[in-house]
Amino acid sequence: MLRPQLTDTRATQLSLDTDNLGEWDSRLMAFLLQCRNCCDQQDIKFDASALPDSAQRLLHIATTVPRHQRQGEPPRHWWQIGNPLALLRKTGRNVVQSVAFFGAVCIALGRLLGGRANTRFVDFWHFCYQTGPNAFAIISLTSLLVGMILAYLGAAQLQQFGAEIYVADLVVIGVLREMGVLMTAVVIAGRTGAAYAAQLGTMQANEEIDAIITMGISPIEFLVTPRILALLVMMPLLTIYANLLGILGGALVSAGMGISMLQYAGHASDAVSLTHIGIGLTKSVVFGALIAIAGCRAGIQSGRDSAAVGQAATQAVVTSLIYLIVADAAINILCQQLDI
Repeated sequence: MLRPQLTDTRATQLSLDTDNLGEWDSRLMAFLLQCRNCCDQQDIKFDASALPDSAQRLLHIATTVPRHQRQGEPPRHWWQIGNPLALLRKTGRNVVQSVAFFGAVCIALGRLLGGRANTRFVDFWHFCYQTGPNAFAIISLTSLLVGMILAYLGAAQLQQFGAEIYVADLVVIGVLREMGVLMTAVVIAGRTGAAYAAQLGTMQANEEIDAIITMGISPIEFLVTPRILALLVMMPLLTIYANLLGILGGALVSAGMGISMLQYAGHASDAVSLTHIGIGLTKSVVFGALIAIAGCRAGIQSGRDSAAVGQAATQAVVTSLIYLIVADAAINILCQQLDI
């Protein structure tokens, strides 16, 4: 209501009459700041000399300290986008930070085994529930479809040789060794890894992690350790569940191709081996640890605003996927060299 009056008038100064001013609170300060801003925009002098001394001091403090503005990244020219030196420097910094965070996690796990860590197992069970039962629906859908896709692709090639019956072998080996655990890890990376980063990033923005450190509690032990343990436990269980549904998806496709369930079950049981199961479960443990570390690291090292929380969630998913691809390739090469 004050802005139109100041706009329509030709006054050069705004003075305050405080003769009848009694008790006042922060609403008076908000009104005075609004008046001052309006006067500054209209080049009108704002005279606050009639205010009480305490109000003048508060008004002076409010108008002296500038508003905090987030410092954005300096604009880059098009030729700086692919700067190899900057990319190499950033990659090296990320590698060093990842190794340091992994070392801190190993120390925290060692303290947990020694019974000296500030880790609450109620948090562990809570994250197990979030990671496991809550993810059954999406894992069921993806695993069933992956099994069906493998069966369709295999049948399209095996039909050329009249060997459709071996679709069961292809599906079982592909699901147990590779696709079951890999698709489960991708789902968990996008679901749980991003959730870990968002949760810890929000705590960082709200200075809750600073409060934990002030109380002498390690955030790695209190916040990160239960999340990592939850994924280490739940990933093998989710992988077994995904393997069963993937094999079931292959059975549904085989039934449509004229292969009976009994024939499919016979070939599937012959293709199942402890080696294939062990490789898949080993991958699940490694993938679970990598997803948890990537998500927790992105959240712990996040900035202190809402934009940083979103960036942390994105970074967690991207980093997890890179870790998964590299680890999967390394394990497959190792298995090939060991002839297993």
